[in-house]
Amino acid sequence: MTEHLTKETFLEKVFDYEKNQEWKYQGELPALIDFWAPWCGPCRMVGPILEELSEEYEGKIKVYKVNTDEEQELGAVFGIRSIPSLLFIPVDGQPKMAVGALPKEALKQAIEKELLTQAA
Repeated sequence: MTEHLTKETFLEKVFDYEKNQEWKYQGELPALIDFWAPWCGPCRMVGPILEELSEEYEGKIKVYKVNTDEEQELGAVFGIRSIPSLLFIPVDGQPKMAVGALPKEALKQAIEKELLTQAA
C-alpha cells in the first residue's frame, strides 16, 4: 500500500534534511518515492501501477507518494522540475531519480536493479 508523505513524515521516515547535510536514509527497507500532482495525466497512469507494485513487493520495499502541489518544499529540496519523478532509495548508498511515466515492466526492472540487488 502506498503511503502519502507530508514534510513531517518525510523528515521522520525518509531523510531529515533540516538536521543533516549528508544524505542519510532513515528507513529500514529500500523505498520508492513518487513525486506527483493531481492534474498530471502521466502521474495518473503511474499511480495504479505503483499501487500494484507496492502490494507485489510488500515487505521488501516501501512505496511513498509526495503531492508536489501540497508539499512544494519537498519538491524544491529534490529539484523536481517535471512530474512524475520517481526517487529510488536504497538502504545504503545514494538515491537515484528517474523522470517520466515508466511502464510497469520498466518500473519492476528499476526496482530490482536499484533497490533489491543491493540488499542481496
